[in-house]
Amino acid sequence: MTKSPLALAICTAVLATAAMAQTDKPVLNVLTYDSFTSEWGPGPLVEKTFEAQCGCDLVFSAVGDGAELLARLQLEGKNSTASVVLGLDSNLITLAAATGLFTPHGQNTANDLPVPFADPLFLPYDWGWFAVVYDKTKLPNAPDSFEALAASDLKIVIQDPRSSTPGLGLLLWVKAAYGDRAPEIWSALADNILTVTPGWTEAYGMFTAGEADMVLSYTTSPAYHLIAEGDDSKAAAAFTEGHYLQVEVAGKLSNAPQPELADQFLMFVGSDAFQSIIPTTNWMYPAHHLAAGLPKGFQQMITPKKSLLMTPDEAATARKPALDEWLTALSR
Repeated sequence: MTKSPLALAICTAVLATAAMAQTDKPVLNVLTYDSFTSEWGPGPLVEKTFEAQCGCDLVFSAVGDGAELLARLQLEGKNSTASVVLGLDSNLITLAAATGLFTPHGQNTANDLPVPFADPLFLPYDWGWFAVVYDKTKLPNAPDSFEALAASDLKIVIQDPRSSTPGLGLLLWVKAAYGDRAPEIWSALADNILTVTPGWTEAYGMFTAGEADMVLSYTTSPAYHLIAEGDDSKAAAAFTEGHYLQVEVAGKLSNAPQPELADQFLMFVGSDAFQSIIPTTNWMYPAHHLAAGLPKGFQQMITPKKSLLMTPDEAATARKPALDEWLTALSR
């Protein structure tokens, strides 16, 4: 049936009004790392869940890895279009605070981390222990320390500490565990390092493709293979010197284009709705106990007998000397 000119005009007006309403939604830009926004990461579900309650358009801007977030902020300064930064960790927050770009988050919800953590600028949203992950079917007897790894002929893929938070975490792990012996440990490990990748995604991809015996990741990484793939062949090696803890955080930028939405998002980060997404998408422990508990499979992950963690200020002080020691060892 042919529509009348009046009907066509009304239809056009309705469509235009709907389109205008869509474009009139406020936009909250959150700067994060690329694995968070991947199709298998938390980003898509976080976006869908938050948009359902905020009446806004949540847009993620992603860089390669967590440490690159700080470099991006230092480059953009007050010209950043982001309102929230999500993905820095406790090793970087002293340096991030020194930029003067962050404002207090104003959240007072207590967290359930295994170590005390409270910061006026940075809100924890997940945590985990760094670990060396391997395939049990190919490596029945994994090394139980960095020294044992160095004494073997195994090859490991690690991440660059200048661009990756796991890479920086590894430097501080070795430093916290061995102190003045760290240069010695790195010299011994140098021939075990197959390659150094810019970020976690590249490194883990090489490991799963069978290009390396081991990879720097997390004690919870095998949970992905177990829960998502039904594969129990991956495991994290338990190291006798302990495992370094990572706490990932979110912060509000002082020049946030959408300050009220930023506050709403940070409140959402502490909610069960957000926290319940983390275990089976980011494959980390949530910063708050979940009402339903952790998903089945997490109970099979190793629990380190000793946790290592520098304070944010200690990490900032140790970062450059530890980086210099690492670069010197790998350049020989």
